[in-house]
Amino acid sequence: MRTGYRSAWRRRTQHSRAARIAVPLAIPMALGLTLGIVIAVSGGGTTKIDQSALGASASPSASASGSADPSASPSATASAITTTVNVNCDIIVPANPLSAQGLATPYQLTGTGGASPAASGCEMSNAANLGAFVQATILDPRTGDLSVYDPLVITQGTTAAVAPAVPQLPANAVVTIDFGFNGTDLFQVGATSDALQQGNCTNGQQGSIFGQVSFCNGIRFFAVADQLEREGRLVVPSAGTSSKIIASGGRMGTGTDCPVTRNFDMVDQDPSDNVTTEYLLVPATGQTAQDTTSNVGNLTGSTLLLNGSDNTLLDLFMDPILGCTPFEAPDLANNDQPTSSQALDELLSGKNQPALAALVPENDEMVLNNAGTFDVAKTDMYRAELGQAPVDFANIRTSSPAMYCQNMVDIQTPFLAANQALLATGQPPVAGVGDNLLTFLANRLAMSFTNLACQNFGLTNPVTVTLNGAGAAVAATFNTTPQKVTNTGAQMPGTSMWGSGVGNSGSGWRNGRRHHELYNPSGM
Repeated sequence: MRTGYRSAWRRRTQHSRAARIAVPLAIPMALGLTLGIVIAVSGGGTTKIDQSALGASASPSASASGSADPSASPSATASAITTTVNVNCDIIVPANPLSAQGLATPYQLTGTGGASPAASGCEMSNAANLGAFVQATILDPRTGDLSVYDPLVITQGTTAAVAPAVPQLPANAVVTIDFGFNGTDLFQVGATSDALQQGNCTNGQQGSIFGQVSFCNGIRFFAVADQLEREGRLVVPSAGTSSKIIASGGRMGTGTDCPVTRNFDMVDQDPSDNVTTEYLLVPATGQTAQDTTSNVGNLTGSTLLLNGSDNTLLDLFMDPILGCTPFEAPDLANNDQPTSSQALDELLSGKNQPALAALVPENDEMVLNNAGTFDVAKTDMYRAELGQAPVDFANIRTSSPAMYCQNMVDIQTPFLAANQALLATGQPPVAGVGDNLLTFLANRLAMSFTNLACQNFGLTNPVTVTLNGAGAAVAATFNTTPQKVTNTGAQMPGTSMWGSGVGNSGSGWRNGRRHHELYNPSGM
């Protein structure tokens, strides 16, 4: 039983850690950006697969497989497979994933449809394009203590470079597991017939998965956390304020409050996605290990693998520049050193949720259905795993497809404009998108406006970026004039763009775009 941690805490992220991450992150995410463009141009579809279980051999069964590549034709030959780009992988979830032994058992990355890791590219040595990442956040239901443990992902057929230590969990621990992926669709597959059920795991609806992200036991975790907060046993801190932040956005803005992941100051087209997990790769062997102080010292020549996420952007790049601190908890794999997690960020956001909250909108590609249309039920599934409220008549006024676009334009644009001198001093998470933190965020906002089809609501892209020869933004100008949606049909349920009411799929208007093809164009 761990003692001495009444609750998780917030502290200043060390600059050295951000610097350590910035360089390797820029490379894989820039590659991911290039890959995304290739996929978009190809126009291929993606076959959706239901979650399945594996036999004792831990190799994907036929029922758990999909097309190895969305752009491959039915008559594709073996030689063609080597030239097409695969964007989907399976991740094998161990038995009893919520237990201490389950957390310490490596997850396995492999190809879909029975394809090997080598044939599919689903190898952790190819993490820039198809790396998978897993993150667990643990709650003690008696004391309210929080902790984090990042289960290791290995390439199927390899072993861990250093075997993960079995974490010591509190009695009756409530665990949530979040998944992130640098490709397009990551399919959960159970190592045993009941592994996914044991973990309360989901990667979306039958035949329509979320894509890059999936979850295990999130609904229960946040329900227990909410109860413990009400009882005073879990204390989630204030997000804090910073004198470095210049207030913007008038009554819509959040003044000098530090941003959280539900803040329109920092969201993009797919908020609350992916994780802050980091792994070490031994290039000579292709083996991976948890990113711990001990492993860094012992694995000479190892490189850092990362999952581009909104949470990493906020915790490691924005917070330090803005004079803010992330919400952190002891890392059970790394001698209780403080670390962040996606679930911790959601807890912080829930406690410090702005009046105009940026919840996952129905035009986020991860919650569109396979026809590319709005699906409120799928949106509610995604939100529930993160402790967010379901779609209702209250929050559609801030996070309906139309209002999400309007608020992103009217709140984030003046925030970037007002704080541009400060943000320009920050490192860009992805050098291929912007040459500093400001230009990165500006280009990310411009991309998100387009990919959410905000122009369909009568809005105008508020950002103009100047690109260099490599396509990275090197300057940006902002139009901070407040805008109002003119196509109000998508704002309220019961209209043609929503279907017959809350809880039903709408007719949508993004049918020209294939599902998941424009994931995270900025890499974060």
